[in-house]
Amino acid sequence: MFGKTVASSAVDTNSVTDVRRKTRRLPAKGKGLRIKRVYTTPGVDPYDTIEWDKRSSKITNPDGSTVFKLENLEIPKSWTQLATDIIASKYFRKAGVPGTGNEVSAKQTVTRIARSIRRAGEDFGGYFADVEDADTFESELTHMLINQIGAFNSPVWFNCGLAQEYGIKGPAVGNWQWNKLTDKVEETADSYSRPQLSACFIQSVSDDLMDMADLVKREMRIFKFGSGTGTNFSKIRAEGEKLSSGGTSSGLMSFLEIYDKSAGAIKSGGTTRRAAKMVCLDMDHPDIERFVDWKMKEEDKARVLIEHGGLPADFNGEAYHTVSGQNSNNSVRVTDEFMKAVDADGPFDTKFRNNGKVAKTYKARDLWEKIAVAAWKCADPGLQFDTTINKWHTCSNTDKIHASNPCS
Repeated sequence: MFGKTVASSAVDTNSVTDVRRKTRRLPAKGKGLRIKRVYTTPGVDPYDTIEWDKRSSKITNPDGSTVFKLENLEIPKSWTQLATDIIASKYFRKAGVPGTGNEVSAKQTVTRIARSIRRAGEDFGGYFADVEDADTFESELTHMLINQIGAFNSPVWFNCGLAQEYGIKGPAVGNWQWNKLTDKVEETADSYSRPQLSACFIQSVSDDLMDMADLVKREMRIFKFGSGTGTNFSKIRAEGEKLSSGGTSSGLMSFLEIYDKSAGAIKSGGTTRRAAKMVCLDMDHPDIERFVDWKMKEEDKARVLIEHGGLPADFNGEAYHTVSGQNSNNSVRVTDEFMKAVDADGPFDTKFRNNGKVAKTYKARDLWEKIAVAAWKCADPGLQFDTTINKWHTCSNTDKIHASNPCS
């Protein structure tokens, strides 16, 4: 998160090759971080220590049509063409860059990130012991990024420094920030002054129709800035459970198809990446069988459309666009209780959401076999070991962990 800064261009409009740092004075001494130089030398610009190339980036479809093309780009000579294509097509800002319109040099992208993070440390105060350590931090981070020693997550590449370096603000979209001056959490005034830099968000949803509808909006807001979202949907009633109105629920799966379609409609980051979405379900949910089989059965439909309908087999083709369940990674939350039942070849109960009564009793190994077969056929669902995750909970006095990032 960034404090108040003065937006300025990272690029000399006369030459994109001349990106230089602007330092600001800090107190002579402090209790902040003391940073030791490892890769860089005081007074030497990290960009001056490497060779540069002028390159083009072009990405095509299998049929030869052009998906993306940029020419006359400034890229480190040591980078592969693949690395060039990734930064140019995914991470270069495509509009609003002073002097060039879009980013055309890796220097621009790396500078807006390294300098903006350094300035955030200065603005919030106390992060760096003095100006020398702030300079060292920025130089070392610049060196590591431009030499591919390390890399941030995608939202940092997408969003970091756009306001601070280019004056790109964007509208307020309903994100929130901590205000240092008031010590309160407040809604952001625009999209990029306090940018969304986290890659992964876990969101809750209750068994309430309006909250389920609002989750679509919250997910789209996260996708817009290139991040991913995950939710445990176990609170939602299963098919056939009673509603307060006297009717019965259409079940969890009917709502998961809505979330799947909304994710498919949004390319995360606008023009950069597809929506990244995780769906979790507890093992004792009455709709667990349909959830486990969901993507596997949809994959079977796609296979028929490809093999017998003549539709193209690529992921963006009509066959996969026609079936559901293709826009999320699915995970089942299993407990030690379930795993012990599998080991002992014992029974396992699923339970209704509204009253906790037993919905159906299974042989645990039958459910386990279903998960194994589905994962073999389509790589989903994954497993999250709920009991172990909560044993390792570092803040267990707050609440149970209901969902976890599958990437970790």
